Amino acid sequence: MSTRYEEPNRAARAGNTVIRWLAESGISIAGTRALRVRGRKSGQPRAVVINLLTIDGVDYLVSPRGNTQWARNIRAAGEVEIGPRWRRQRAQVAEVENAAKPELLKCYLDRWYWQVKGHVAGLTPESTDQEFAAAAPSIPVFALASR
Repeated sequence: MSTRYEEPNRAARAGNTVIRWLAESGISIAGTRALRVRGRKSGQPRAVVINLLTIDGVDYLVSPRGNTQWARNIRAAGEVEIGPRWRRQRAQVAEVENAAKPELLKCYLDRWYWQVKGHVAGLTPESTDQEFAAAAPSIPVFALASR
């Protein structure tokens, strides 16, 4: 498990709040989804906006900033709620092994590099397989059970 965590600055937190509100209202911006997970310390629901990566019918959550609070909460809870307020669906999650991450990270960056380029362990869509493999342990990825 990685300890890398690139905490968002005030402007990023404010922007994420607006995008999360839109996602919770059912408005997706470039694939965003509202995610709720039980806090590992408080037990209270925590909300965040994520980019939902779907490959071959499987949904994945990627934490490009590293071992974020929501990634830690997912590990502790083992399940999430995803979707807008009126249609949230529960899903079980399992962390993806490091060996399987490079291909997923490449697909994630192909789609959202413009959005996460400063927070993804120095990777780009053109990074080599070796660079993806080296960065994989510092980027949590979770697979959602079929919903």
